[in-house]
Amino acid sequence: MNPEISVILTIIGAVVALSILLYLLPVNLWFTAQLSNVRISLLNLVLMRLRKVPPSLVTNAMITSTKAGLRITTNEIETHYLAGGNVNKVIKALISADKANIPLDFKLATAIDLAGRDVFDAVQLSVNPRVINTPPVAAVAKDGIQLIAKARVTVRANINQLVGGAGEETILARVGEGIVTTIGSSTDHKEVLENPDRISKTVLSKGLDSGTAFEILSIDIADIDIGENVGAKLQTDQAEADLKVANARAEERRAMAVATEQEMRAKAQDAKAKVIEAEAQVPLAMAEAFRNGNLGIMDYYKMQNIQADTDMRSSISNPKGNEKK
Repeated sequence: MNPEISVILTIIGAVVALSILLYLLPVNLWFTAQLSNVRISLLNLVLMRLRKVPPSLVTNAMITSTKAGLRITTNEIETHYLAGGNVNKVIKALISADKANIPLDFKLATAIDLAGRDVFDAVQLSVNPRVINTPPVAAVAKDGIQLIAKARVTVRANINQLVGGAGEETILARVGEGIVTTIGSSTDHKEVLENPDRISKTVLSKGLDSGTAFEILSIDIADIDIGENVGAKLQTDQAEADLKVANARAEERRAMAVATEQEMRAKAQDAKAKVIEAEAQVPLAMAEAFRNGNLGIMDYYKMQNIQADTDMRSSISNPKGNEKK
């Protein structure tokens, strides 16, 4: 082998070995930590690399927290990183909370971060309250007038309730419920228009932020509009419904009257049929009387004269009926 090639290969091998050594032994990070008064051993940095924890992340977090006067160990930072947490946001949140005199320890901060909430944003929200605008809330006073109210809710984060506490949607729902209750209990809608702060006081007194991740500082009514006259509309609808019911009952009575009339006509026809049937029996009875000697010829003629006289009197008293007949 050519001596020059051997020398080149030796140099390349030495560079590769040195790179691997520097990768496993992050001397620069260790030196930076020592200059920042952060006590991390070189062996600990090597073990971090083997545990697949970025030594630079842990070292920088330790330097930042130490400069801010926080007491955090490398083991706590490694544990939070391996659990899937955001180390940088937790450190920034702890520093911000410490400067703002907000009680927040490392355990609570990591719990908030692992719960999926932005712990740094929560600390910022505790320092700078946020204003939440509610959607239009419609409610009806006792006089039937609909009012549409919009409110602005000023909240700040409740650090101790961030884990397991309800969010903004619950705050909005509870505020809307309070607005509806206050307007609905008012005798006259003018009372609400004259004193909109009555809504704010009533809603605030209910403790709507209980069990939520926020603390309600104030509720301000931004706007109140007059909607429909719901009471009059309901009365109109009720009158129309009553009219339909009355018409249905009248139609039912008419149908019953028609049915009764038809029934009576049927009974009259039945009675006429019985009369005709009875009249048909008269000649038979007379014939039987002749045979038995109970009726003479003079009696028969006399009865015929009486029948003719009766028919004549009927025709004289009711000539039109006679014509129709």
